Amino acid sequence: MVPGIGPARMASLLEAFGTAEAAWNGSRQTLVDAGLDRRSLDSLQRARREIDLDQEWRRIVSAGIRVLTWEHADYPANLQSLDTRPPLLYVRGELCDDDIWAVAIVGTRRASVYGREVAAQVTTELARAGVVIVSGLALGIDTVAHRTALDAGQRTIAVLGSGVDQIYPPENRGLAARIAENGAIVSEYPLGTRPEASNFPPRNRVISGLSKAVVIVEAPSRSGALITARFAAEQGREVFAVPGNIVNPGSAGCNELIQNGAAPLLKAQDVLDQLHFEHEVETYHQQKLIPTDPLEDQLLDHLSLEPTHVDDLVRSANLPPPQVASLLTMMELKGLVRQVGTLSYVRS
Repeated sequence: MVPGIGPARMASLLEAFGTAEAAWNGSRQTLVDAGLDRRSLDSLQRARREIDLDQEWRRIVSAGIRVLTWEHADYPANLQSLDTRPPLLYVRGELCDDDIWAVAIVGTRRASVYGREVAAQVTTELARAGVVIVSGLALGIDTVAHRTALDAGQRTIAVLGSGVDQIYPPENRGLAARIAENGAIVSEYPLGTRPEASNFPPRNRVISGLSKAVVIVEAPSRSGALITARFAAEQGREVFAVPGNIVNPGSAGCNELIQNGAAPLLKAQDVLDQLHFEHEVETYHQQKLIPTDPLEDQLLDHLSLEPTHVDDLVRSANLPPPQVASLLTMMELKGLVRQVGTLSYVRS
């Protein structure tokens, strides 16, 4: 709610003050020492005078909205690793563990018959494979993706460039209600925020950040969907684009993406194969069916992405060698660890 305080400055404030409350109440000099420039500092001091936090919280609760911060256990796992992740998310509906298996499907508002048909076909096949569909609730391709996912019995997540109480476009209010019942409507913007044009590019980084991959179905050369594709590439996500008619301006953006290195999407299975979705989902559900025990958690505490030899694990965990070997075998079956080299392991 404070202009000028985004993810980077929020992280700096937390590092300097320890808590958001301490930063909110910080003196002007301590805020300057924490790295706030004059404009951000003036915004924060103005907000402290004008915003009644208790009243704002009552408004959120009465609207049935959930609020997730970086530190919340339910904060989306795909977003958590990003430096640009929103410090706070407003959520209508429910986020869940299976949302880690998400793919964004986005495209032009002025979708052709071809674009709509492709979006519906790809969404249906991905949804039936257990993929959660993420999009932006816009008219055109986004609407087709959300509606098709729901019709296929799958969850879908809509990311807004407005407050979650300000559904845009208004034509999709009914669709938004369905999404809130069978997925989630998400925004980093406070309640009451109108759908300003400047809100949508930052919104697009959340769409790609929530997803394992982004599929651009149909987009002209100047399209918000291409901004989503750029964010996806910067975030290390796979980018797929559906080839289109080379004389159709509505497909120019997708064809340019392919020319510049995006994977051409010819069928939904291309996404599943590229991301090894079926194997990863199976491993994930095995982990859920076979919960970890305290000793496995103890071993995980001594493992990282750097290889650790079994002998070192025995010493650091202070467990008998046969027990460590048995635990590692079970943890490898669950997909919790991976053997790299002779008797050396990393966390998966």
